[in-house]
Amino acid sequence: MSETDGKKRAQTAKRISEARKSAGLSQGQVAKLMELHRPTISEIEAGNRRVTAEELSTFAKLFDVTVGWLLGEASDTIETDDPRVQLAARELKKLKPEDLDRLMRLLASMRSDETPKAKRGGKS
Repeated sequence: MSETDGKKRAQTAKRISEARKSAGLSQGQVAKLMELHRPTISEIEAGNRRVTAEELSTFAKLFDVTVGWLLGEASDTIETDDPRVQLAARELKKLKPEDLDRLMRLLASMRSDETPKAKRGGKS
């Protein structure tokens, strides 16, 4: 692995970890949602394991960031200045892991439901 590849992998690993923490999720919760083992998430965040394109896309959807941001091609920070986002993060931390998992699946289904509506002109 070249030095540039190593730096890119380290930056991607750091951003995945940062986005996960910002989302208020544990490695175990992310692993469960992605149907991976928790040590796999740990290895990814440590920069010891390559991330597939499919995994990058799933991380981006799960953390509500762009793949470009995860790869270091966008701004270095996730905007969390909105007080509503901060309140939501505090409330999410209070949930039981299984309730958080259910909520994350609900949010994911809500996002996936938005795409077909937009294609139909926004009508339900």
